[in-house]
Amino acid sequence: MTTVKTSNGKTRAAEEPASFQNNALAQQYGGGHAGGWVGRLPSSWVPYIQLARLSPPAAFFLIYFPHFFGVILAAIIQRSPVSQVLRACLVMFGGSFFFSNAAHGWNDLIDAPIDKAIARTSKRPIPRGAITPRAAFVFTATQAVGAASFLLLMPEGSAIYAVPNILGTYYYPWAKRHTNFAQLVLGCCLAWGIVMGSCAMGLKPFTGGPFGGDGGKQPFWAEPSTVSLYVACILWTIIYDSIYAHQDVKDDIKVGLKSIAVLFRDRTKPLLWVLLGCMGALMYNCGTLLDMSIPFYAIAGGGSLLSLGAMIANVELKDSASCWWWFRYGFWLAGGAIAGGLVSEYVLIGPAF
Repeated sequence: MTTVKTSNGKTRAAEEPASFQNNALAQQYGGGHAGGWVGRLPSSWVPYIQLARLSPPAAFFLIYFPHFFGVILAAIIQRSPVSQVLRACLVMFGGSFFFSNAAHGWNDLIDAPIDKAIARTSKRPIPRGAITPRAAFVFTATQAVGAASFLLLMPEGSAIYAVPNILGTYYYPWAKRHTNFAQLVLGCCLAWGIVMGSCAMGLKPFTGGPFGGDGGKQPFWAEPSTVSLYVACILWTIIYDSIYAHQDVKDDIKVGLKSIAVLFRDRTKPLLWVLLGCMGALMYNCGTLLDMSIPFYAIAGGGSLLSLGAMIANVELKDSASCWWWFRYGFWLAGGAIAGGLVSEYVLIGPAF
């Protein structure tokens, strides 16, 4: 994080335009990343890699992590063999890859006029003219078809469960214009991967209406531990994305965008502490419903609470570089902790191969 000294000897974060010149934030979400393996690709491919946020891969794992959680949780519930888990993880990996590309392409296509007016996003591929809106639409459509094709590899009746997430992802770019709780919309979309991961394992997380067959005659039912983990992941998303949103508060206010960061501003941290407490309670409830062992509570519960707690306590919400740093590392640590806790529980049940 870059700091400078003021006339009274105190340090402060460097001005925002300077802080985005060479740091990871400008490369990842500013649309300018072209180093590493990306630099070895044909130059005409690079804008599409940037559009899809494929390097670094944090954006992809935002989407894949919940799918992975859903697979492992369903495996714990059903005592599924390792071979079934590996197949489901591969299907979810492929589907998440294409879905991530499509979702980011769609978001940038709709947001292009606004991105042009915000310093951090003005160099994304569409605003800077590296990709035309028509080319971005074609790219998004082909990636969406690619994602949909993976539904064919899932158990019968799974495709209907993808519909709510498709609708939510389609709406999300406009949520930032309609409501201050766009992070809630995003959380519902990203956490839906738990539902799809569960379906990939042949476990329907809820039934009733058009879901679960029986011509809509089946009463509504939801698997309790899956619901607990789903809501916990929604809160996880709200926490890290609210911190991420604080990077652009001033610009968002100017262009009329809404967010939890815009609504709460300096009061955001107390809200995040409350959400973190609720997330911890939901993780604990998920574990008790399935009579999970101590490693799950220690790794998934304790690890995610410690990493997110450190993020909330230490992030400087008025410093864009600090928000990015804690978003990046806090996300990986919390996601890795939840994944590690679930995997440890699955291993302890002694699954067959």
